[in-house]
Amino acid sequence: MLPPPRGGPGYRSRTVQIVLASSSPRRRAILAGLGLDVEVVAPHVDETRRPGEDPDAYVLRVAEDKARTVLREGAVVVAADTAVVHHGRILGKPAHPAEARSMLAALAGDAHAVHTGVAVAAIVDGEVVVHSAVEISVVRMLAMTDEEIGAYVATGEPMDKAGAYGLQGIGAVFVESVQGSPSNVIGLPIHVMARLLRSFGVSVVPDHPVDRSG
Repeated sequence: MLPPPRGGPGYRSRTVQIVLASSSPRRRAILAGLGLDVEVVAPHVDETRRPGEDPDAYVLRVAEDKARTVLREGAVVVAADTAVVHHGRILGKPAHPAEARSMLAALAGDAHAVHTGVAVAAIVDGEVVVHSAVEISVVRMLAMTDEEIGAYVATGEPMDKAGAYGLQGIGAVFVESVQGSPSNVIGLPIHVMARLLRSFGVSVVPDHPVDRSG
């Protein structure tokens, strides 16, 4: 469950340093699209799934570990971890093109779930505080021929993406529908992140209009 938003007197708005604990250019682009100037710090955590760990617990734990790893005084850290789940099987990033082809062949013509754990952390009164939540979207893929799968894998796009496809790129050609948050499928559900940031008194909505003329 998401924590309640803070508001009222002393409510901070876009004045705190936001750190993105991720090397993902897609997550950075999402924050940039909101007009947020973030510092990017790549976290180094063990992302190995534990025996018996369900998808929600897995992505939540990894996201929280990422946030804690780069946390420092005076900053608010945003972290996320995404897993594609198909008939109970968690699909991570493919290790090689053959695995990417296998993943896409399994997803083609079927539905799967995208689970993203989002964690926001800050040091409050000397204590580390982490607020987190999981968002789930359901994606239905179109049927794909072996030739289409091979051509897509040859672009290189699938190799750094969970489930071997990207909604924000060429992979969108094969996505029939998304039930839930599209930004969640990309790797960072905006509404969840915004709510978690607001629980620390940080708003992603500017107090004054942003000049985008330049």
